[in-house]
Amino acid sequence: MPQGTLEVHLVSASGLENTDFLFNMDAYCILTCHNQEKKSKVASGEGSKPKWDETFLFKVTDNVTELKIRIMDKDTFTADDFVGEVRIPLEPVFEEDMVEPTSYNVVKDEKYCGGVRVGLKFTHQRHRETEYSGEEFGGYRESSKEEREEFGE
Repeated sequence: MPQGTLEVHLVSASGLENTDFLFNMDAYCILTCHNQEKKSKVASGEGSKPKWDETFLFKVTDNVTELKIRIMDKDTFTADDFVGEVRIPLEPVFEEDMVEPTSYNVVKDEKYCGGVRVGLKFTHQRHRETEYSGEEFGGYRESSKEEREEFGE
């Protein structure tokens, strides 16, 4: 499984259901990658077409297969409303290292309810393949029997 850093560029959304009846909704996103969670800024008053243009970094170390983005509507006096979510498979970005900003379907109750535009970039972690012997760095190395005999030990 690849290891490294996943860069997520949260661009915008469109066609979202406005969950506020009297005003434009104030959308924000909760991005989850394995056990890491990040929260976007609130796009105040932007309604069903919020723009964020934010970048988030996630460390990929385990069997990470997808990025989940939950879109929420920030409310002042009541609990925030769930607008919908996107599940983005990460295999294409692991293979290609980059996926240009693309629109992904937002789903709520198994129904399409808009789209969110996201760009992805993956930087592979480089592994050190070098083996170190103690002799190269002045460390302890036990002499062989032949070497001990040669020096009269």
